[in-house]
Amino acid sequence: MVAGEPVECFNPNSAVMKAEALVRKPGYVGAIAFSRSGDPATGDFGDAKLIRKFGEVPSDLSAL
Repeated sequence: MVAGEPVECFNPNSAVMKAEALVRKPGYVGAIAFSRSGDPATGDFGDAKLIRKFGEVPSDLSAL
């Protein structure tokens, strides 16, 4: 399994809906919705907080 590119969403509900839609597409076995805060200008972000996961997702997400 290889992690795909993250997709920015504007709120937790849209992140959950996007993850749920992604897992239904061919080639995707799992997807997660997460949030994190930070400064896009500097690239400094805090740890991600899992909102919801779909399909086959490793239990240790720190390895991704």
